[in-house]
Amino acid sequence: MDLKKIQAEARAVSDQVFDELAPQVERVAQEMVACLKAGNKIMACGNGGSSSDAQHFAGELVNRFLMNRRPYAGLALNTDAAVLTSIGNDFSFNEVYEKQVQGLGRSGDILVGFSTSGNSGNILLAFEAAKEMGIKTVAFTGGTGGKMLGLADLALVVSCSTHTPRIQEGHETMMHLICERIEELMEG
Repeated sequence: MDLKKIQAEARAVSDQVFDELAPQVERVAQEMVACLKAGNKIMACGNGGSSSDAQHFAGELVNRFLMNRRPYAGLALNTDAAVLTSIGNDFSFNEVYEKQVQGLGRSGDILVGFSTSGNSGNILLAFEAAKEMGIKTVAFTGGTGGKMLGLADLALVVSCSTHTPRIQEGHETMMHLICERIEELMEG
């Protein structure tokens, strides 16, 4: 383990988030506030560690981030084991998010996909379903952005790294910035 190399890459990710990606982070927060104020919901999904990011994000929306306030409509699509395994068993793992978007999503909602590569098949299908339904999509991805980049309405791409841990660290920072901004805008 080369700590100097990791430190340099972590700093590069942080610099990119706070310098280059700050306007996109603000735009995502604004879109999410408009969604919530209109009575819609924010759905999130991911695989592996990114599924934890989706759950983390939904938890911050429903419970609280920094302020004690009313819950916001947030939902992680990777939390219902019965739904996930029934779709995976009867159809395929690639359809686990697409079918949930089709069943739970409504026009005006937002779908957030966390994928460090941007090429997760189940998230790509969910983004396609969302587009057909009038649901905006937000991609948290890394490297070149992958295929999600072409499907996303808004994208937060940690492009300065191809290493999963650094990309996820950037995603978490942006997620926290978005949560803080949502509370500021929603609560005045």
